[in-house]
Amino acid sequence: MRYSTAHKVLTRRRIVDAASRAFRERGIAETGVDEVMRRAGLTHGGFYAHFRDKAELVAEACAAGFAEAAPNLDRIARLPTREARLRVLIDSYLGARHRDNRGSGCLIVAVAADMARLQNSARSGYVRAFTDHLERLAEALQLAADPTENRERVTHLMSALVGALLIARGVDGPRRSNSILQAMRRRLKAEFATPAPRRGVTRGESDCEFYPSHDLLRAF
Repeated sequence: MRYSTAHKVLTRRRIVDAASRAFRERGIAETGVDEVMRRAGLTHGGFYAHFRDKAELVAEACAAGFAEAAPNLDRIARLPTREARLRVLIDSYLGARHRDNRGSGCLIVAVAADMARLQNSARSGYVRAFTDHLERLAEALQLAADPTENRERVTHLMSALVGALLIARGVDGPRRSNSILQAMRRRLKAEFATPAPRRGVTRGESDCEFYPSHDLLRAF
């Protein structure tokens, strides 16, 4: 049976979406083509009608995973102050819901270690998508007027967030994990998002009236 171009595009998207979620849940090394196709509701044999190999799928799935964050970065960018933007990002990223929802969460935490072991098109595709994502994040947060300093500060923040989430996911027991998340939220907001005192508001009070819900699983 011959399928239309539109059908092929939709099927390829199903495979990419299934792979993106599976890689974040299980890691790239632990996720085979069979598992991806099963999640997409397709047979293994159909894979090679859409992709040359797993490396091509990995590169495309990583690009799709980073692209999922774009709408939330746009929402963050529209917030009225730098402090508000940072508080939303930090609270969302280091929240229990993000920690517990690996399949729809941060791609960097899930696959960066796997990428460090690869030397093929999968890694180069990830690096391109990551670089674009870093630029979008820097543009959204605007941590410094100088572009180089802004990028360095955003990379610093990104490294702290990713490391904290990785540690919180790796320890035993929700109490210890929650304690790590809470402590790192407090530390990072003190470092990056402490506003100048406003009349009638003491330092340390919440600024929640200035931004929407922290429920941004793909904020990063």
